[in-house]
Amino acid sequence: MVDKKLYYVCVAVATVWTSYDSSREIDDHATSVPVKLDKWLEQLTYKPRLELCEKNLVQTQLLLGEEVYVTEMKDKWAKIVIPSQFSSKDERGYPGWVPFHQLISQAKYSPLHGATAVVSSTIATLQLAEESLQISYQTQLPLLKEEKGWLEVQTPVGNGRIKRQDAVVIGNRNHKVTQGTGDMIIAAGEQFLNLPYLWGGMSAWGYDCSGFAYATHKANGYLIPRDATDQARQGKEVGLASIQPGDLLFFAHEKGKGSIHHVGIYYGNGKMLHSPKTGKTVELIELKGTLYEEELCAARRYY
Repeated sequence: MVDKKLYYVCVAVATVWTSYDSSREIDDHATSVPVKLDKWLEQLTYKPRLELCEKNLVQTQLLLGEEVYVTEMKDKWAKIVIPSQFSSKDERGYPGWVPFHQLISQAKYSPLHGATAVVSSTIATLQLAEESLQISYQTQLPLLKEEKGWLEVQTPVGNGRIKRQDAVVIGNRNHKVTQGTGDMIIAAGEQFLNLPYLWGGMSAWGYDCSGFAYATHKANGYLIPRDATDQARQGKEVGLASIQPGDLLFFAHEKGKGSIHHVGIYYGNGKMLHSPKTGKTVELIELKGTLYEEELCAARRYY
């Protein structure tokens, strides 16, 4: 047993599994170092992709540099909690399992505090000393210095640089953290139209419904809970007759009277932006005349 030690993610995207034995042979590209997300997702045809959900194999994902606490070890796997992803499953943060080699200890990596470069492109190239790495939207890395057209950053895999156009800088005198409007939350999501759904997805390689809501809010300075059921309990309650663009819409089984199973972002004019389910892509739809219209049960505002 490891007593809650701090570690950092040292791959572009770490998938967090339900158990240490949840991953399958087809998932090897997602559990490797470095991860090969394009190859993994190419191999995940509909059935094995659906199994991530139906067999409850995956919980969530983490981005390069995010911090976790390791609470247990088993067969080269680490049981973790994620403090940046609030969950009613564990008050310390979202729980799950990751391959231990996808983490680096605090003893080997100590991120600087100060200005931060936040990836604003869907996917950016991180140039390292001898290689390059594709990293996701909303990856946050300590800023070392700004050069003409480039940002030099500190990462768990060594210092590197990303193009200035692919990131925003927050947390210093010139670039303070500001929170976005409902329209800005929508704009953050629109760039992912047609991106294939991924159960547990929290990166630009694929989002699930609540991961999509989480990322668009995080991009605008709001840290909201990870799962739809928890998202529906926090924020400001909004009457369904008073919804505004950027509000989160929640949907429940039994025509809105059962358990919540989905979340989308209200777009305005009766439309919703969301990441629906396996086999579908991020889409903008009209609610009228759909199953979603029948299942709509609540709305929350975080902006």
